[in-house]
Formats: sequence, structure tokens, C-alpha cells
Amino acid sequence: MAKKESEKVKIPSCCPIPPYPGEREKGKESLVKVAALQMEPEICNIEKNVNESLRLIHQAADKGVKLAVLPELCNSGYIYNSREEAFACAENVPDGPTTKAWLNAAKERNIYICAGITEREENRLYNSVAVVGPDGFIGIYRKTHLWNEEKMWFTPGDAGFPVFELPFGKIGNRICYDGWFPEVTRIYIAQGADIICDSTNWVIVPGIQTPEKPAAAYTASALSLMSSVYTICADRTGVERGCTYLGNSCVIDPAGNFVAGPASFDKAEVVVAEINVMAARYRHWSEFNNPHTDRRTDLYDNLLGYKPKEK
Repeated sequence: MAKKESEKVKIPSCCPIPPYPGEREKGKESLVKVAALQMEPEICNIEKNVNESLRLIHQAADKGVKLAVLPELCNSGYIYNSREEAFACAENVPDGPTTKAWLNAAKERNIYICAGITEREENRLYNSVAVVGPDGFIGIYRKTHLWNEEKMWFTPGDAGFPVFELPFGKIGNRICYDGWFPEVTRIYIAQGADIICDSTNWVIVPGIQTPEKPAAAYTASALSLMSSVYTICADRTGVERGCTYLGNSCVIDPAGNFVAGPASFDKAEVVVAEINVMAARYRHWSEFNNPHTDRRTDLYDNLLGYKPKEK
């Protein structure tokens, strides 16, 4: 029997009824703009490099970007001649001038930033990524797998594989050579990461990797496909002490598609994509297949032996 008008519950006007799920604009619940910021750092010219990074951050913010990723060691350049030179370019994080500049930009433009930096902690140097946002410093990732002469300057990363929870999703960080080790991505995914932010310095290797055949970008695409995760790869450009960089920065979706980029190899660019973070959480490839629930954790540990640091 229908209730009389006088018997119906009355909702005060100060408490509006929220919309039912069916009234949402489907598919737009978790859209966010992200960007890979491709630039050309100059070795040991920190002031110039940081100013260029800020220019690109503001350009990205003007486009509505909420998450921006910058290249590996973007504040200092990459190829050091000596440990002394590396120390001269190193800074504390988050108290150094570079991180403070990124913090100010993040607060001013309401944007989250992942950016490569030469980090100093006491007498140790790390190839690191600082993660900052509108509300301040979020965390640090230190490169786990050191490439070539990096081993002469840097200490292998000891911060583990932290996942940072942002308002629109969870992110994990890689740095360049880390992408050659699929365990890194798998550990992040097992911890619930939606987006992998890859700050990188891909180089041209004749016969193996060229601007026309960017093998590193294809590798990142394959990792996204295998792990059903978004990846933002921010590479640098230019020539530094005889080494030519690949560029080809890109944003990749959970199906391995390039949804933005690959960029050019020889100029600064802001590579923007609008992504639906929920796409990284629904990973079914068929009625019976999900590459996350299909993992045989009865045969191997869910985190592949990784033990997260206690918070």
C-alpha cells in the first residue's frame, strides 16, 4: 500500500540527496590528465635545468595536467666525470633548493610531480625521484638497478618500492634501467599501483635502439600490457658528453597502447593524455582470465620475496 504524503520521510533542504550511481556520467568517474615532460638538461647547470623543468610544469598545468613526470636526473644532467662532480650537483631531499622549487610549483598549480634528482644523504649519493604535491613532500624513490658508470657515483637504492596514494590513484616509480627488470613492475602491481611513473634517460644504441625503433618504449609498452597498468615514461633529449638520448616520451595504457606519444627525439615536449584510472583496476582479458588473479602465488610469493619497509 502506498504511503500517505504525511507519512513519507522528509529530507531537510540542507541535506541534498546524493545522485544514485546510475545518474553518474559513466566512464568519467576517474578521469585525470597526466603528462610526460621531455626536456634537455645541461650537465651541472642546475639553475638552468630547474628553470626549464618549471617552465614545462607550468605548461602542463595550463593544459589541466594533475600528474607530471620529469626525466631521470633532470636537475643535474647525467654523465658525471668524477665523484667530486657528482657531489657538487647533489642536494638533500626535500630540503634542497631544487625540491623546494618543485614544491612551490606543485602548491601554486595544484599538480603532482615526479622528478629525477641527484640526492645526497650524508656521504651517500642516490639516483632518485622526488614525489611532491600541492600539500607538500610525499616521498622518495631511489633507483634500484644502477646502469654502467652510475655504480661509480651512486649507492643502490634502499627505499624499496613505495606506492604513493594520490587523490586519483596509486603510483609507483621506476628509473630507466629498472624497466629491464619486470619484477619491479610486478611488485608495484601486487601493492595496488594504478600508474607507473618512469623517469628515464634512454639512449640511442646503433643497431639496437634508434628514434625509428625505440626499443625501450616498446619494452615499457609490453610491461604495461603484461601487468595491466598505465605507464608514464619521461625521457630526455640532446647530446651530453658524446651520448645521444632517445626522447620518445610516452603515456601507455593497460593494454599496451601508446595513448600519447612517443614524442620526437630532439626537442622538449609536454606529452599529455587523459586516462581513466579505473581501467587499471579491471584487468579481465576474458571471462576466465585476469593476469593478476591468475598469478600462481602457491608457487611463488605474491611480492616475489620483497618485504615493504615499515611505515
